[in-house]
Amino acid sequence: MKILALLFALLLPSLALAGAFEDMEEALISGDTAWAIQLINRGMDVNSVDAAGNTLLMQSVQRENMDFFDYLVKRRARLNTRNRNGETALSLAAYKGKLPFVRRLVEAGADVNLYGWPPLIYAAFKGHAPVVDYLLKKGAEVNATTANGSTALLFAARFGHMAVVEVLLQNKADPNIVNDRGATAIDWALKSDNTDIADLLRKAGGRAGDPAVNPGSR
Repeated sequence: MKILALLFALLLPSLALAGAFEDMEEALISGDTAWAIQLINRGMDVNSVDAAGNTLLMQSVQRENMDFFDYLVKRRARLNTRNRNGETALSLAAYKGKLPFVRRLVEAGADVNLYGWPPLIYAAFKGHAPVVDYLLKKGAEVNATTANGSTALLFAARFGHMAVVEVLLQNKADPNIVNDRGATAIDWALKSDNTDIADLLRKAGGRAGDPAVNPGSR
């Protein structure tokens, strides 16, 4: 009997924590900010994560809950924690094109130049020109690369995001950076039949680097 009582005493905190996580998930899904805040005030860690490693801050970005998001920032939730995909709250906000969240995170001290996939590349990948422009003004490295050497300009060219290409070139993005496949932004633009972007890149001094795209480029 004493052993059972001891085991129950040991399990009680973890059971309570599991219940709190379930309650928080329900609060976030339903958009009940008051309930979510109440759970934090009762002792739930402001930096709690879900099974995918998403912090409460990330989840508030994903669900576009600015009220809870602001509360978490004021409670000094960690800004640069990564989930299992290597994303931060700023990465997710940039990917979704949510400029108010991006601004708030940067103002609070979120890192705009993370290694791996920087927030700028997330924004360029999805074509969010206002976010790209803001991040550049806040010190984002215009020629930052992913692990395979691809830049924001390459992704914008590949997916036909003309407005993003223009913003990047205005901020001195290098059109001749070659990724590990030997491709430049022009190559990726041509592979996607984005000839207008390829023409713009040429005017900016860009050259093709992949002979499979343009055999006469070398």
